[in-house]
Amino acid sequence: MTPQQITLIQTSWAAVLPIQDTAAGLFYQRLFVLDPSVRPMFKGDLAAQGKKLMQALGFIVNSLTRLDELVPVAQDMARRHVGYGVQAEHYDTVGTALLWTLEQGLGSAFTDETRDAWAMAYGTLAGVMKEAAYAPA
Repeated sequence: MTPQQITLIQTSWAAVLPIQDTAAGLFYQRLFVLDPSVRPMFKGDLAAQGKKLMQALGFIVNSLTRLDELVPVAQDMARRHVGYGVQAEHYDTVGTALLWTLEQGLGSAFTDETRDAWAMAYGTLAGVMKEAAYAPA
């Protein structure tokens, strides 16, 4: 990722923070529309899960310049999610829901450049996570 792409992600994330509860709700609504089969994976308080999602995204966004810290955390998270029933194909659905949520939340501020930066960051991270979770031992 280029420094400009990282800046676009971090700047757009700063605009999401004031609406993070709404954004989390939008994300899960969209995720369940895109793939209703994942709904049973989310047991308990969805609002609390949304807060965890936003915290995780915040950590990722703030760690984009420190991949040595980010990658091991993402790999551990991926391995844990296998135990929740997450399959490799779910990462694509989550990415689609995330980009849609950012577009809804940011409106015209979610430019093509910003979308491309988020898509690149998510695609790269999802690749790292899938490799950690599903690569043959």
